[in-house]
Amino acid sequence: MSDYATTQAPGWAELDPALTAPKRLAAVALLSRAGDADFAFVREHLQVSDSDLSKQMAALQQAGYVETTKTGRGRGATTTFRLTRAGRAAYRRHREVLQSLLGE
Repeated sequence: MSDYATTQAPGWAELDPALTAPKRLAAVALLSRAGDADFAFVREHLQVSDSDLSKQMAALQQAGYVETTKTGRGRGATTTFRLTRAGRAAYRRHREVLQSLLGE
């Protein structure tokens, strides 16, 4: 191990594993600006399939970062996503670590 590696804090280790996936990070960034957004809006902005978006949002929900609201039934049903307080805090911390790693 180099001297540099032993004297520098491993900032990358502070990155949130739930937010290191690019699609999840993009979804959280989108929701941080939008407040809440429906399924179609998020899918279109991330340019992902329905199943991929469902998978990514389920992971964020499991981490406690996103809450999901479903209204209606059948073809008229709407799924809406919103960041939780924990999600906003995690996104803020993740961005701070990324900025630190990039020297900004």
